Amino acid sequence: MPIIAFQGMPGAYSDLACHHAYPGWTTLPCASFEAAIEAVRDHKADLAMLPCENNLAGRVPDIHRLLPESGLFVVGEHFQSVEHCLLGNKGATIEGLKRAHSHPMALGQVLKVLKELKLQPVIEADTAGAAKLLAERGGLEDAAIASSLAAETYGLEILRRNVEDEAGNTTRFYVMSRDAALPKPGTPRCVTTFVFQVRSIPAALYKALGGFATNGVNLTKLESYMLGGRFTAVQFLCDADGHPEEPAMARALEELKFFSHELRVLGTYTAHPYRIENVGN
Repeated sequence: MPIIAFQGMPGAYSDLACHHAYPGWTTLPCASFEAAIEAVRDHKADLAMLPCENNLAGRVPDIHRLLPESGLFVVGEHFQSVEHCLLGNKGATIEGLKRAHSHPMALGQVLKVLKELKLQPVIEADTAGAAKLLAERGGLEDAAIASSLAAETYGLEILRRNVEDEAGNTTRFYVMSRDAALPKPGTPRCVTTFVFQVRSIPAALYKALGGFATNGVNLTKLESYMLGGRFTAVQFLCDADGHPEEPAMARALEELKFFSHELRVLGTYTAHPYRIENVGN
């Protein structure tokens, strides 16, 4: 049976994303993003599911740094709806709760229910870990903010679903593989992910990206970050609509290469249905 690695404990949202994107696959929990990448490199897993950005919280730290040096290719993307649940041990009631345990980001996304129920927030390392600790400790006064999968995994009761403050909370993931899986040119709605460093000349970024505008190629992601802690060394991580073997994208990348110190295509893959329905166009 194929295996897909993720960072976190069983029941984490990344685990849920793996189950939704690859039903029937075995999921492999890993202690860190680096460990999930290494699991694929070492043939312990076939793919890795790595979160790259959330529409409310922004980009996921470290992913932009790890991808270029991972030795892996981006072969897909997945958009996972984040639906927080209020979980309790069997016999717990909402009226009897006093504390809610979860990851700081999750706690920050459920402020309304915390205020409504007068729950004291308690920070834990991650959402699934909070659910696991709750199950291990027992008690009826503590709850966890986590996924429905975490409730199923650790035998907890779902006391209330969808307790997040904002509807539409969604996390995007890169699917990583040892081998590139380039779709055929002409495949509808392809996305290409690449990194580049601009040459140290005036207006280099403006000139580098000009080829995308003149060739009608849509950039859907452009992020900059420093290399090696140096303010003068900047790398960009980009997503663009299109296939590198199609004329418009090929011309845009050729122009980008001319003005760049380094350009690496990390992968081309078919756009997820969520992107087609909700992002751009």
